[in-house]
Amino acid sequence: MTLVASGPVPSRANAPDGQGVGPLLRAWRERRRVSQLELALRADSSARHISFVETGRSRPSEEMVLRLAEHLDVPVRERNALLLAAGYAPHYPETPLDDPALDALRDGMERLIRGYEPYPALVVDATYTVVAANQGIAMLLEGVPQSLLAPAPNAMRLTLHPEGLAPRIRNLREWRGHLLEQMGRQIALHRSDALRELYEEVAAYPVPAGVDDTEPAEPGTPVAYFALPMRIEHAGRVLSFVSSISTFNTPMDVTVAELAIETFLPADPATTKFLHSLVS
Repeated sequence: MTLVASGPVPSRANAPDGQGVGPLLRAWRERRRVSQLELALRADSSARHISFVETGRSRPSEEMVLRLAEHLDVPVRERNALLLAAGYAPHYPETPLDDPALDALRDGMERLIRGYEPYPALVVDATYTVVAANQGIAMLLEGVPQSLLAPAPNAMRLTLHPEGLAPRIRNLREWRGHLLEQMGRQIALHRSDALRELYEEVAAYPVPAGVDDTEPAEPGTPVAYFALPMRIEHAGRVLSFVSSISTFNTPMDVTVAELAIETFLPADPATTKFLHSLVS
């Protein structure tokens, strides 16, 4: 599977009706559990000024909005929303993934996930739409119906749908709980209706009976996992993976900020041996 342009992401760079920049900044500060004084010290301001901004008694400069957003670790898309609420133009562009300006980025991601083979790796956007995947992922998706694979496959649907990978995941309840918790954290961070709708959809999927199994991948060989694994049946055996998610450091574009690269590392020697046997 190669890199493709993801579907349109619903724009969230709009201030909620009836809210100026002050209430939005206060909400982010409270979400980060930072006092006005602490934020003022971080941003080289004063608690009095922060208070005036939050109550609407003072209009912050564009520079101050960006500075406060940085110290509150506000996502890039939401920084644009803060600027709009304050009456300024968005600071960060949102470049389509298939734009020539991102050629180097796309090429780099493709090289990265191909270089990770035979281990699985994929790239997803803010709503978990798969925009790139390597042959390791294609291997795990063997037998998944085309209706879940096209036109824009979604990683959460592929994993949790009863016709997707769910029936083959031996520790589905654990892995499902991990994924839903991950989505919950993203919903708390981003004001995304699309992400919330996806969460409600996949959380409502029934859990197939008899999928949870505590036996190790190789009978008689105990395995001490160092992180929660995804244990999935493939070709008559159980493969075990732990996942790692990477994002871009200090992104200056909304699209780039919302991309994530997820790699799956073998969690036991048997899985490593099997994957390398595919390319030997």
